Amino acid sequence: MTQKYDVIIIGAGMSAMAAGIRLAHYGKKTLILEKHFISGGLNSYYQRGKRKFDVGLHALTNFCGPREKRKPLTKLLKQLRIPYDTFELQEQSHSLISFPERTMKFSNDFNELVEEVAQNFPHEIDGFSKLVSYMEEYNEVALDNETIMAKDVVSKYIKDSLLIEMIFCPLLIYGSAWEDDMDFSQFVIMFKSIYLEGFSRPKGGVRTIIDTLLKRLEESECEVRFRCGVEKIITKDGKAIGVLTTKGEEIHADKILSSAGNPETMKLVNNDLSQDQLPAIGKLSFTETILCTDQRPKELGQDATIIFYNNRDKYSYRRPETLIDNRSSVICLPNNFSNDELDEGWIRLTMMANYPKWKELERNVYLEQKNIVLEESIEIAKKFLPNWDGSFQFKDVFSPTTIERYTGHFQGTVYGSTDKKRDGKTEYENLYLIGTDQGFLGIVGSMLSGVSMANLYGLMD
Repeated sequence: MTQKYDVIIIGAGMSAMAAGIRLAHYGKKTLILEKHFISGGLNSYYQRGKRKFDVGLHALTNFCGPREKRKPLTKLLKQLRIPYDTFELQEQSHSLISFPERTMKFSNDFNELVEEVAQNFPHEIDGFSKLVSYMEEYNEVALDNETIMAKDVVSKYIKDSLLIEMIFCPLLIYGSAWEDDMDFSQFVIMFKSIYLEGFSRPKGGVRTIIDTLLKRLEESECEVRFRCGVEKIITKDGKAIGVLTTKGEEIHADKILSSAGNPETMKLVNNDLSQDQLPAIGKLSFTETILCTDQRPKELGQDATIIFYNNRDKYSYRRPETLIDNRSSVICLPNNFSNDELDEGWIRLTMMANYPKWKELERNVYLEQKNIVLEESIEIAKKFLPNWDGSFQFKDVFSPTTIERYTGHFQGTVYGSTDKKRDGKTEYENLYLIGTDQGFLGIVGSMLSGVSMANLYGLMD
């Protein structure tokens, strides 16, 4: 007998878990299918001995206080019925945007960035203020927004190319599927979430969020099956009617929400589609180096939480021609959130990488190149940790092929396709996208995507 649900959700990432909680709250018989043994998707964690490490985004964006009722984070927590204090958020100290000629500082107090712009680019402060005013009135989450490239809009307000590059640098590497630019709606989402609101870290890291969501799923009686992926999305007469799992089960549902990504979802519908026939596959992927040291970053001479480093006047945010681009990186120092709960010093360093070149490497060469990434990461980090000699107690290095293996995202892409579907609709009735390729960004944005699409298509019959 074929199993039947109101809604099937593909994947158990942040958007999927949020959608499952929301649907189950209202009595929808909901099933989440996850091919791995752990949830979280791109933002998860793993363990090596006694050490537990976050992977994915370095920080939770959209920080706000518990009484700021109309902010994305408080809206999300209300929708999921999670008390604000659950995550015990630890704020960043401050972050740096480091270019050869200038360094700008920002924190969770937006006035600090305004002062930095005024000091470093006094001729642009009026244009910057007008841009911010325009964005504050802009509805970046409207589902019918047209795709307009952000630099075309921003350049109407700001003329200094260096300031434009510095503003874009954190926003691109924290969320853009486009090379060297991004859709303006997504630019506004990221600007508000990073600059106007800010960074924080839950006590215990990302696993605190995941454990909370899993608990809410259990309390809401939403069924989750791990080690049970989707082999095929079953369609009939232009409608999605169910899935075939990797365990050979056929399960039907009235609605299917997929967090797998746009091209990945279409491939599940029709495995015979070539890459040229699929929605665009994003080109942006990364390496990440994680280092543990016997001294904390402040002892090594750095009190910033996140450093966006670029050694050129123009920021090149694109797939490099070589295995990695060591001319820019993001350096995260988790000890430098407001409450250092870690047992040792941590350094996380991310560089842009070329997936096709990593994919073609033989195993022995692959391991050699990971060691080179480690060496390059240490040299970059030492620029910002003047008291560090480069020694460490533990190290780990991820490549784009690691990302592909654990997330299922084609070519190890992190921010999905440039073919976003703001309304979540696909060409198949009853099949909808949630998560990155629906268009909301970051951990909070991803969960809001799941909630929004669940509200729109799962609850509005």
